[in-house]
Amino acid sequence: MKKAVFFDIDGTLWDNRMQIPKSTVTSIKRLRENGHYAFLCSGRSRAAIQAEELLLGIGFDGILAACGTHVEYQGKLIYERNLSEKELDELFSIFQTYRLPVVLEGKHCLYADMEDFEGNVYISNLKKSLGEGFQSLSANAGNYTVNKVTGYFKDGDYEKMKEELSVNYDLIFHSTKVFEIIPKGFSKASGIQKICEYLKIRREDTYAFGDSSNDLEMLQYAGYGISMGNGTIEAKRAADYVTADIWDDGIKKGLQQFSLI
Repeated sequence: MKKAVFFDIDGTLWDNRMQIPKSTVTSIKRLRENGHYAFLCSGRSRAAIQAEELLLGIGFDGILAACGTHVEYQGKLIYERNLSEKELDELFSIFQTYRLPVVLEGKHCLYADMEDFEGNVYISNLKKSLGEGFQSLSANAGNYTVNKVTGYFKDGDYEKMKEELSVNYDLIFHSTKVFEIIPKGFSKASGIQKICEYLKIRREDTYAFGDSSNDLEMLQYAGYGISMGNGTIEAKRAADYVTADIWDDGIKKGLQQFSLI
């Protein structure tokens, strides 16, 4: 029976220096050689993945991006949920009220104003790696095609801001300062469900590898959720199995545990 395996990127496939263990590459290739599907399943938007040749060179059957709002199989788009003009107008009103620096994330581009992110190494590296795929937010006003938003809280009424955003959006906090803003009902789990429906794969034949807060729904939804050894406490609690750390052949050992390789 053909299985489908879904892999988070950051902290799962590669580390914080974007380095991938050799055992991870060879194990995913072997997984596919054994007749199973391998998918990227990331909170990153598609635009933030398309320039990563090292990652894409491993070979995947499809990409689930932006927390389930963009789903593709073998290069074919099978589902997309973009934020409407009305939704963006309402969001920008909240952003302005709380002076919230944001990155808009879509299929083709990320949008941000660099003056809002002085000293932010992550955003600077994104701009450098994406080239034309990273555009000025203010210069492109009204011309956005985006799936989700990442906010960087600075000051103000933190609880009131969360309350207002949570009316129509799910918020995933990576810290008290950085959080993702996603249309309600969407997650990596909803992306996996779309793939299962499209390829007629049973939920019990799915496996998911993750390590952090935006992986929780995925780890709980998949037939078998596998947390990396370097994962957060929450990820380990949500998982059915905890494999080794990323640099201790965690992907390889996890796939072996379930006889996928």
